[in-house]
Amino acid sequence: MSSQWKYLVVELKTTLLGSFKSETLQEELDKQGRLGWELVNVVHATPTMSPPTLIFKRPQ
Repeated sequence: MSSQWKYLVVELKTTLLGSFKSETLQEELDKQGRLGWELVNVVHATPTMSPPTLIFKRPQ
């Protein structure tokens, strides 16, 4: 039997130059982990033009 998943996409907040603090990333990962979400991917298409996008999943 296959599991059904629910997905969450979170865009990490960045500065005007596209950088972010590692503390901000850690806080977001901890927050979503406490809510039962598991990080499955990070999309960072262009480091200076778009913020990293965190993709999480958890069972439905």
